[in-house]
Amino acid sequence: MGWLWAIIVGFVLGLIAKAVIPGKQHSPLWLTTIFGMLGAIAGNAIARAAGVAATPGIDWTRHIFQLVAAIIIVFLGDMLYMATLGKRRHRV
Repeated sequence: MGWLWAIIVGFVLGLIAKAVIPGKQHSPLWLTTIFGMLGAIAGNAIARAAGVAATPGIDWTRHIFQLVAAIIIVFLGDMLYMATLGKRRHRV
């Protein structure tokens, strides 16, 4: 069940990150989901390093760290995608 939640959270974080970033992102939805999953993992690690412990209820601080990490990873990942595979697909 942990992998299913990771995919769902990655999907949601990736879509929110795409909505926040100005302009059009060209990376496919499956790649955006992976970027969101990486953002969730990085955000958890940063929150743990910052001393944010698990709290009862909704842990908003940890979710903010996850969202910011996902935005950065989606932005950089889309730039990398366009620099490598994206140009070839959009030329055809």
